[in-house]
Amino acid sequence: MSGVAQVQAAFRAAFHGIRSSPVTSIVAIATIGLCLLLVGAFVLLVNNMEQLLDGFGEDIRVSAYLEAGLAPEEQADLAARVETAPGVEAVALVTSAQALERFRAAQGERAALLDGLDENPLPASLEIALVPDQRNQEGLAVLREALDGLPGISELGYGAEWIEGYEQAVGLIRGVGISIGGVLGLATLLIVANTIRLSIYTRRDEIEIVQLVGGSPAFVSAPFLIEGLAQGIAGGGAALALLYGFYRVMLPGLRDGLELLLGYADPIFLSAGGAGWLVVAGAALGFLGSGVALLQDGARR
Repeated sequence: MSGVAQVQAAFRAAFHGIRSSPVTSIVAIATIGLCLLLVGAFVLLVNNMEQLLDGFGEDIRVSAYLEAGLAPEEQADLAARVETAPGVEAVALVTSAQALERFRAAQGERAALLDGLDENPLPASLEIALVPDQRNQEGLAVLREALDGLPGISELGYGAEWIEGYEQAVGLIRGVGISIGGVLGLATLLIVANTIRLSIYTRRDEIEIVQLVGGSPAFVSAPFLIEGLAQGIAGGGAALALLYGFYRVMLPGLRDGLELLLGYADPIFLSAGGAGWLVVAGAALGFLGSGVALLQDGARR
């Protein structure tokens, strides 16, 4: 039998096995779909939490307070120089008058107490926004080194505790996501392997006949691997469809809740790449589950 004929025979045997054992196939697809639905829901939650944290991270600013007596042109030139520093995304110049107005607005009813000031005590400053991957302790250290001793800057205020908290929160969310995804993936793999083993047991006589007529181990195993792959793709696709359906149903309430609690109302679904990976993960789980089942069955014989 040629290689092409063997492949065609393997696919025919695989889909014959799916049709002849519909309950087992449905159980395998449902198991993969349910576990990937949970994984996908958690990934969706993590993505939205990371987006929320990134929004908070955009508000993190490093303040460089300028020396008194700098002319407006000198302040603008200094802002342009700071903007070229490594890790800097944008620089905004805040004059002393603007700083006083901000402070006055923040005081509310107590702003009248500032009317007795003879002069503005607040210095001009540069508000420095870091690029996303530099909003951490390392990026802050690089920026501090670049600005150290720069003429015109008297003091640097960087809110290290805020940056450290932001960095730890992002790392914690990603770590929890990876851990839970790994546990669910392993559980799914074991469940799928046991489900595929049921299919192997129900087709024991067919397997023995193929072996008696000279079928190689690879030829015997191929239909089950293809079967697991097909079930995994179906399970991944079902998980993606259900996840999107739940997302659309819950989106209005989710948007209203975020807007009420955080003033933030822009939840996102999985990207095209993330959706593709969910289906690929289903295919991988089905294929690996079949492989584990075949190994277990071979060890028992």
